[in-house]
Amino acid sequence: MLIVRVVAGLIFAAHGAQKAFGWWNGPGVAGWRSAMGHMGLKPPALWAALSTAAELAGGIALAVGFLTPLAAAALVAQGLVIVLRAHWAAGFWSANKGFEFPLSLLGGASAVLFAGPGAWALDVVLPVDLVYEPIVRWGIAVISVIVALIVVAMPKPAPQP
Repeated sequence: MLIVRVVAGLIFAAHGAQKAFGWWNGPGVAGWRSAMGHMGLKPPALWAALSTAAELAGGIALAVGFLTPLAAAALVAQGLVIVLRAHWAAGFWSANKGFEFPLSLLGGASAVLFAGPGAWALDVVLPVDLVYEPIVRWGIAVISVIVALIVVAMPKPAPQP
């Protein structure tokens, strides 16, 4: 789980850093806010901030194994929105801007959410057992999926002529 957690977490965090800081040819805050507006998510500043925080903070938390079920659930929701809202129409393959790559990140976050952080995680030394109970993890998972599906179902703007 250490490898899955670190790889998926750091990739998500790097994508969040692109949005937050413009690193690695990323859009930065203004560019990402504009992208949220073009996707029809209103208010775009709110959705830009939420998605950036999910990827950056959630990715770092997942990588180090800190409050792992919560971090993983945030990334599951973000991954679902990325796959279904941003890439689904382009088909499977990443070469065509499809959902192949974000689906693999979604799979990694989902695996960690249901399997737990593993032995090498900050969570091992935290006195927070409640969030690791299966019923709580399932509840967190269901809530994250519902939130993601609500975002995906939000109306999209009409295509420009």
